[in-house]
Amino acid sequence: MTSGLWDLVLKGAWTTVQLLVLSGLLMTAVAFVVGVARTSRFWIVRFLAGFYTEVFRGTSALVMIFWVFFVLPVAFGWQLVPLWAGTLALGLTYGAYGSEIVRGALNAVDPAQQEGGIALSFTPWQRLRLILLPQAVPEMIPSFCNLLVELLKGTALVSITGMGDLAFSGNLVRLALQESAHIYTYLLLIYFVIAFAITRLMRGLEKRLKAGIGKDPGSEHGAREAKRAQTTGVGGVA
Repeated sequence: MTSGLWDLVLKGAWTTVQLLVLSGLLMTAVAFVVGVARTSRFWIVRFLAGFYTEVFRGTSALVMIFWVFFVLPVAFGWQLVPLWAGTLALGLTYGAYGSEIVRGALNAVDPAQQEGGIALSFTPWQRLRLILLPQAVPEMIPSFCNLLVELLKGTALVSITGMGDLAFSGNLVRLALQESAHIYTYLLLIYFVIAFAITRLMRGLEKRLKAGIGKDPGSEHGAREAKRAQTTGVGGVA
């Protein structure tokens, strides 16, 4: 493969990284807003947040990209460039999945922690900011890591809009060289490298957040193994 074609693939990889970062930021913001709203004491807030989650979780990301890129301009007169159309569609779609992660983590915090905040006369916002989120966020990291990897894979869908992402650039190179095996193998490796980098970064973030609240992931794992050995008679430390 010539240097010019390699440049095309690398530009596509950079575009994919940009799309991943932008849609990931939107996904995270949406996930926290909607996830917190689903734990609200007001039923109308819970209903609206649940309605959003069900709609975007129950629709195809591919069709959503089509809708944002082709239908939105006709319906509202807003023509988005492929990068922003992909960011909007993917961020809103995967944000619906992320909201369930946030809701589940918040509900998993020991109710006694909430009661302690109430006893200290904390407002709901103070209980959320000072008690719930510091304990819930570290538990969200593994699930968000998986969701980010899925989002990375989903970025390939934007190639249908003609956006020069990694998948689109790889297909152009395939057409130019009339080779499929080598090109798609390279694409798989590039996607794997990006996904591996995401995994390592998220694991580092998880360790740092848990250390900030006095939790050691290693000791937690050991405690779980010891408990499993005690209850099942399998595993444990010899």
